[in-house]
Parts: sequence; structure tokens; C-alpha cells
Amino acid sequence: MPSTKTSIIWFRRDLRINDHPALLAAIESADQVIPLFILDKKQIEEAGDKLLAYMGQSLRALDESLGNRLHIIEGDQVEILKELIAEYGVEEVHISAEYERYGAERDSRVEAAGIKLVRTGSPYAVTPGRVLKPSDATPYKVYTPFYRGWRTHGYRAPAVTPKKFNVVQPTDKYRNFPDFPTPAGVHIIEAGEKAALMRFQAFTKNGLDSYDENRNLASIDGTSKMSTYLKFGEIHPRTLLENLGESKAHDTFRKEIAWREFYADVLFNNPMTDVNYYAAKFAEMRYDKPGKQFEAWCEGKTGYPFVDAAMRQLISEGWMHNRTRMVVASFLVKDLHLEWQMGERFFAQHLVDYDVASNAHGWQWTAGCGTDASPYYRIFNPIEQGKRFDENGDYIRRYVPELAHLSAAEIHEPWLFLDGYSKGYPERLVDHATERLESLARLQEIKADKPLDPRA
Repeated sequence: MPSTKTSIIWFRRDLRINDHPALLAAIESADQVIPLFILDKKQIEEAGDKLLAYMGQSLRALDESLGNRLHIIEGDQVEILKELIAEYGVEEVHISAEYERYGAERDSRVEAAGIKLVRTGSPYAVTPGRVLKPSDATPYKVYTPFYRGWRTHGYRAPAVTPKKFNVVQPTDKYRNFPDFPTPAGVHIIEAGEKAALMRFQAFTKNGLDSYDENRNLASIDGTSKMSTYLKFGEIHPRTLLENLGESKAHDTFRKEIAWREFYADVLFNNPMTDVNYYAAKFAEMRYDKPGKQFEAWCEGKTGYPFVDAAMRQLISEGWMHNRTRMVVASFLVKDLHLEWQMGERFFAQHLVDYDVASNAHGWQWTAGCGTDASPYYRIFNPIEQGKRFDENGDYIRRYVPELAHLSAAEIHEPWLFLDGYSKGYPERLVDHATERLESLARLQEIKADKPLDPRA
């Protein structure tokens, strides 16, 4: 009798069964597959508690979709793969390709040890490095032309879902599920592929057609909440893109997916910009040293209600509305004069949807040292942003109970009203108008040849 041919599907940022080309390739290459997830000790040590809690739930959901046959173990990737390859006579290890520095280096190390990795697909609709300027075949540095090139390039339809496939029964050694408890007082969204598909179905029905109008309003559930599911690969961007039309709302949603792909492309082409300045000259700017002001920002006690509501949302949910991510980032860099890396690291410790490219380059964009076409002069006013995107103050009331007694007219500037501080809300750390001018003055020190923009 012929021996049974076995392949490994090594899950990483692709914890799903649907629309999974690498899984299909593994199934087609063998009689049976070993679904494997390797817990990486280094990554676990660096990850935040909320992200780990979510990942633990996501792995349980993946296991359920595999008939409780997910092989899961902590250890060195080379050692574990070699052990399974030897035990089952595995010929191929199938993976979704990864492009950020840590994942790419890990896969190179595995291959250097003599293990054959078969790459099929990636976490993106269009692979990083693929969209290039037609004029000189160089990468795009600005989002809008990238988006046009990304759309011209196009993307495939979702891959088919495997109906049935043979999965190897794991031994007890390979059932080492981690215990990552959800931190006390924290409420994170439901994990797993099924939850992702249900949320997207609900968003498509109730939120997609008004996305362009509602996505910036912090007080309503107007966003897709797909960022966490995309981070863990519980849903693929192809699935989100498949049925989009050409309306303004649909194109706005498509553009948000393209932003994620643009930042992945920028990081791929500039591999150290998750920690270093994309525009190197901004490393020369004068920044303040972190101290009590940074602690107040982290705790949501800056004295600016819209900023504080956002920071408290992050701490309690492991997620923050995209509009407020920009506002709190601008406040840290432009009002407190701290380096963007401080905030980026804090986000990394608390975001359930932490994605290295999106986080680092989202921060750099707002800080003015990234890919923004009109960078440093954009300084978000935390008061006006609150009035515009949380007009009635509902978002602030939800996360800042010390201000819940104030009216819509009072809540954005509690310092102007007699009752503003009666429930213990902190006074403002700084005066925004003063710090805005200070921020622009510091810019002048590194841009002495360029006059200030009169429109700023």
C-alpha cells in the first residue's frame, strides 16, 4: 500500500478556514494535513495582555472549525517543524507569506534550517511590493496615487472554502492551548472567524451604505470593527472587497482597506520605519522627556475630554475609534512634544488590533514625519475635534463619568463652566493654542529654509 502523504499548514496571521489559499494548497498537495500553530515565546513576552487574551480565544475558535484537531505547542519553530516532518514524513510546509520584518526573518531562519516552505497568498489583497509607479517602477510614497495604482493592479476573488479534508489527530503534546485571561475590567470583542463573518454581515446590512458619513462619529457604532479580525487573519481583505460597489460610502470603505495595504507596502520598502523616522530629519527635532504628562496621557487624564475618552476606551476595550486615534496621537506629539514612538509603544501594549505597519505608520502620518503629503502643519485641535465628531458628548460621557453631568454645550470645555470640575475631572495639562505655536516653532528649527504655512 502507498504511504499516506502529509503536509503541514502552519497558521500564523491567518486563523481561518474560508478564503485561505495556503490551506487549499496544503490540502491539494497531500492526503492529510497537520494544522499547526506554534506559540512564539518572544512574541508572547512582547505582546499586551488584551491582545493575548483575544488570540487565545481566536485559537479556540480555529480549533473548533478544525474539528478540535489544531496542533498547538510553544517552542522553537525549527525544532517543532523538524519533529513533525520526521514523525509524519512531511514533504511540504504550507504558509501564507509574511512581509513585516519579524515574520520574514523567522521564515528565512526556518528555510535556512533546510525546511521547505511553500508560500501561497498573504494577509493582503495585493502583496506588498507589487504596486509600483508605471513611470519608473519605484514604490509609491503618497497614499492617493498608491490607491489608484492599487485599484488598477486589482485583486483576486476570494478563494473557495474547502468542503472536507483529512486532518491528523494531534497527540496530547500538541494540545498545549495557552491560558491568556482577559484582564479585569476589560471587555474585548468576540474572537474568531465566525464572529468576524457575522460582524461583517451586520455591518454590510446596517453600516456600509452610510460609512462615509458615520465612520468619523465616535459616539456611534459606525465603523466595521474589522481591524482586529484582519490582524489575526480571521477574515481576509478579499472577502471584504468582493461585493463593494462604486458609491461614495463603498469607495470610502475600500480606501480604508487600501490604507492598511499602503502602510504594509511602505514598511516593506522601508523595513526599519516601525521604529525609525520615515522622514529622517524629524529625529533632529527638539522633543520633551516623558514624565508626568506622558503618564496623564496614558491614563486619560489630560484635561481634554475627547482625548481622555479615547484613551480610556483603549484601556478598557483594547480598541479605539480611528478618528480619536489621530486626535490622541496629535496631542501627544504636537501638544506634549513627545516622540511618536512613545505613543506607538503604548498602543502596541493595549490594542487588540495591533498591526506593526498600520500602527507605526498611522502614528508617523499624524506626527507629521510619515507619508502625509502636507505633514507637520496638520495639528488636530482636541476641542474642535470633539465638538465636530462627538457633538452631543455621548462618547465622552461613556468613558469619562466625571463629565457625565454636563450638557452638550459644556462637556467639551469643562474649564469654562462652574460645574466643570465638580466631579473630580483633572485640569488641562497644557493650553492647546500655546502648544500649537510651540510645535510650529520647533518645526522651524529643522526647516529654517521654509517659511511657515500661513494657512496653518
